[in-house]
Amino acid sequence: MKARRLLITGAAGFTGRHAAAYFQAAGAEVTAVVRHTAAASVFPAQVKQYVCDLSDRRAVRSMIEEIQPDEVLHLAGKNSVPESWRDPLLYMETNVMSTLYLLEALRTRPARRILVAGSRLKYRPGLAEGPPHPYSLSKTLAELASLAWCTLFKQPVLLAEPCNLIGPGPSTGFCSLLAQHIVRSEAAAGTSDTPPPFKLSSRYDRRDFLDVRDAVKAYDCILRKGETGKIYRIDSGIQRGLGEIAEQLLAHAAVPVGMEWGPDNGEAEQASALAAAAVPETLPATSANKESSVSPEDNAASLGWSPQVKLARSLADIVDYYRASREGGA
Repeated sequence: MKARRLLITGAAGFTGRHAAAYFQAAGAEVTAVVRHTAAASVFPAQVKQYVCDLSDRRAVRSMIEEIQPDEVLHLAGKNSVPESWRDPLLYMETNVMSTLYLLEALRTRPARRILVAGSRLKYRPGLAEGPPHPYSLSKTLAELASLAWCTLFKQPVLLAEPCNLIGPGPSTGFCSLLAQHIVRSEAAAGTSDTPPPFKLSSRYDRRDFLDVRDAVKAYDCILRKGETGKIYRIDSGIQRGLGEIAEQLLAHAAVPVGMEWGPDNGEAEQASALAAAAVPETLPATSANKESSVSPEDNAASLGWSPQVKLARSLADIVDYYRASREGGA
């Protein structure tokens, strides 16, 4: 990988930070694209920062001409469903047009492979009444545009659909939010500043959680071995209830932590039925996932990748990260 010039967009984000550190440690020449200059501690010293507004078409073209990357890992984008309702055009500009500007800048360099990170929250035109929210629409359009550029202009474009990524680092996901609540509760123990209970809408909502460090390795595998024009699913293959995840996180708390659970609404019986029919934990990552819109053979596991980080380690690392952050050591 010593001659591998890799450009990572959205590098200051949760996944981007892990990706920059991983590829640099593997010997790649990494350029981390950020919207604003990040603190020096965010990336390893050998990683180059490049400040670029991806919604600026000319700036994107200049960046590609200057860096001349061999590969691009496109992680940049906005991912807040509530915010997408407030400013839907911002999501179209950020998630759709920025992707097109990047693809267009790379079009004159046909040998440059680009991996675009998609979302499980996209919808299927023709199979659904419509997108559930503007964020879903923006990710759907970005994926369709990427596949179209691959077909129309023969660009080596690949796509990935990760499940819910967890792990140490600044994230707004459910696991990180609860870990922060745990750390705040520990800090407030014995004082009058006890935070209000953490609200969880349902114990029985089931999701697939994967450590972000495994996801980054999957991105690497797809970039090296993936077939252009394909969408690769990245997941653990195991659906877990939110209540189960919450209980495992709460087991790390040094003090009692306030929780407010949503009503069952008959979900307990449904969860029992699901558990009875559930696949064993030894099931390979190629197992079908109802959340995915792609077929099992397009799983990253078909390329030789498999998740390695156990859920227990991921959850422990998240809590430790926020404890260290509170102490100034993250």
